[in-house]
Amino acid sequence: MSSPSASSPSPHPWLSSPRVVIVGSGFGGLGMGIRLKRAGIHTFTIYEQAQTLGGTWRDNDYPGAACDVQSHLYSFSFEPNPNWSRMFAPQAEIRAYLEHCADKYELRPRLRLGTGVQSARWDDATSTWTVTLANGEAVQADLVVTATGGLSRPSYPQLPGLSSFAGKLFHSARWDHAYALEGKRVGVIGTGASAIQFVPQIVPRVKQLTLFQRTPPWILPKPDRAIGRVARWLYQAAPPVQWLHRVLIYWLLELRVLGFVFDPKIMQYPQRAALAYLERCVSDPVLRAKLTPNFTFGCKRVLMSNDYYQSLVQANVQVADAGIAEVTQGGISCSDGTHHALDAIILGTGFQASEAMAPFAVQGGAGVSLDDKWRDGAEAYLGTTVAGFPNFFMLSGPNTSLGHSSVVFMLEAQIEHVMRALAERRERNAKWLDVRPEVVQRFNRWLHERLRKSVWATGCKNWYLTRSGKNTTLWPGFTFTFGKLTRRFDPRDYVFSADTRSTVAALPTMTRTADEQAPR
Repeated sequence: MSSPSASSPSPHPWLSSPRVVIVGSGFGGLGMGIRLKRAGIHTFTIYEQAQTLGGTWRDNDYPGAACDVQSHLYSFSFEPNPNWSRMFAPQAEIRAYLEHCADKYELRPRLRLGTGVQSARWDDATSTWTVTLANGEAVQADLVVTATGGLSRPSYPQLPGLSSFAGKLFHSARWDHAYALEGKRVGVIGTGASAIQFVPQIVPRVKQLTLFQRTPPWILPKPDRAIGRVARWLYQAAPPVQWLHRVLIYWLLELRVLGFVFDPKIMQYPQRAALAYLERCVSDPVLRAKLTPNFTFGCKRVLMSNDYYQSLVQANVQVADAGIAEVTQGGISCSDGTHHALDAIILGTGFQASEAMAPFAVQGGAGVSLDDKWRDGAEAYLGTTVAGFPNFFMLSGPNTSLGHSSVVFMLEAQIEHVMRALAERRERNAKWLDVRPEVVQRFNRWLHERLRKSVWATGCKNWYLTRSGKNTTLWPGFTFTFGKLTRRFDPRDYVFSADTRSTVAALPTMTRTADEQAPR
């Protein structure tokens, strides 16, 4: 998107230099700040409640933390990194990459670390947002962009007696590095993406590890390897080579959508590969039966690991799959009557992703809160705008997460959509814009019709679904389709303040693209 034309300067500072509040300093928040600067907009502030930037990749620093999307794709398209050490980057490298981006694009002066946002309230009379910070300070803003991410709030299980446990208790996203695990009896609750990374790392350190498993995941070997010095030199000396590598990764991952969304029967082929991998790694038939999933491959998040199964066959590891009855002062009792004495419990129970609520108290037009708006499940237009909340944009909003590729692609697409909205707002000399409720409803009808036919709706209980069974998390299609939809900004989808144009009366209809029927 080109920056607003310099030939038609606006007399209103809220058009040429809008006060923008960005909440969050992960990929979304930093990407938004960089894009605003590149468009010549410097009147923004990025608020971060933690003392350092990094978002998910700051918080999740547990042993073995790494990305499950290839490094060359899990990065900004405009800022390739030729120096990734591995095909799948470890947490520390991704966090260092984000620090590098903040430095290179000179975002530090616009960052307010250790400053959380408590609430945001829209004032119809002044057409501005009042953003109240955790320290009580009130900030006026023309626009608010939330970039808090879908994996920012740890999910704590509701288990009887959990608060009574007398030992050490912590969540994997709040890892206590000061606590020595050596010689300890450790219980791990959960078998998701975090647990399969940290369990192999701590098994050699602990006296005994008991893995409390509710549902075993489907696991494939991770095609990870070190990237040698010659390859890194080549990427640095010839950037088009790295770009081609990125493009190849992108299209290979896009093929997965065929099984996830269009024909779940395709999943039988990778499911056979996963079963064969399990059989190679676990010879004990009893343990192998415990670790064999009973749901369609892909219904829950597919995991990759080269050492998880191998760690579970060690002598100091046991898998408890009877179900937790209660947590006691000294350990965990299971429904089969067994009690496991523990010194520490680590929660690998993921995040509050599907039960999406506002990241902080948000009050839009007419005093409506975002939580009330989302009482029946989060919905937005392109995961970015919500009717009744003018000049309010979300990155990593509802149904923008992926089961097959890099979420950074989705964030960049959303950021470009926000920039197009700002350009249209300036073109119309409008103080605010607000997506039409009909547009949000039509878009979500189309989206959830597609989700009903996907592998995620084949009957398993997954973290993509709300308690009522609504998938508020995943994008049901190719990422290039999302990119195409966000690149197009149709002003008829929005209401603008002081809008005198007649084109806003008509609503667009559905149109069929080459790959699928998608909303205009």
